[in-house]
Amino acid sequence: MTLDQRDQHLGAVRAKLSAATYPLKVIVDTPFAFWRWLDESRTSHNQLVLENSRLKAERLLTRAKLQKYATLEADNSRLRAMLEAKSMVSDQVRIAGIMSVDANPYSHTLVIDKGTRDGIYDGQAMVDSSGVVGQVTLADAYSAQAILISDPDHALPVEINRNGLRTIAVGTGVVDRLDLPFLPNNADIREGDLLVTSGLGGAFPAGYPVAVVDSVTHLPAEPFAKVSARPTAALNQVREVMLVFSASQKEDAEDEH
Repeated sequence: MTLDQRDQHLGAVRAKLSAATYPLKVIVDTPFAFWRWLDESRTSHNQLVLENSRLKAERLLTRAKLQKYATLEADNSRLRAMLEAKSMVSDQVRIAGIMSVDANPYSHTLVIDKGTRDGIYDGQAMVDSSGVVGQVTLADAYSAQAILISDPDHALPVEINRNGLRTIAVGTGVVDRLDLPFLPNNADIREGDLLVTSGLGGAFPAGYPVAVVDSVTHLPAEPFAKVSARPTAALNQVREVMLVFSASQKEDAEDEH
């Protein structure tokens, strides 16, 4: 041991012994190495599962935010269109939101969030950025009931924008169709003609778009032609409306109150 410590005479022997015992060391260490590998694999798997769950949660949250942003963008688009339409309307108007819609498919009525405290009155015309929507039927202090032009009980004086021919547009109970039942067979009306409010009756100021004629059928055996039109306003999608103030009707409403 003294000679080996000073002159390293047994180094070669130790190297050979170490090489000879290496397989034994590997065999002894294999179970421990296996358990270390298994533990690391299990830890890595758990981390991957947690990371995957976190990423899925973040993805769902991101998609929910994107859906909300899409809704906000649609609302902003509608409001911008409403404001642009408001700037083009010469009459005084007030914007109102839709609070509820009648669930009865044959009764096209709704409730708005403006009432007599806001100057709203019975019979007041409602329009949106695309055309006429309906009119108020009963105004309370903080809200008002309204009827759409597609309701079977609603009739609206209109005229053909191309030639000024006047008639009545009647609701059919279908949101995308109005009938014009009082046009004779020889009336000058064509598919694609724009119908606007005539101003007769006083409820609707003249010149507001109402519908576009999409079907004209002449019936020789009948006194009147069969004519239908599609409303310019998307009546089943409206979220906000503009209430048009007619000076004569507003004065009558104020006199009644």
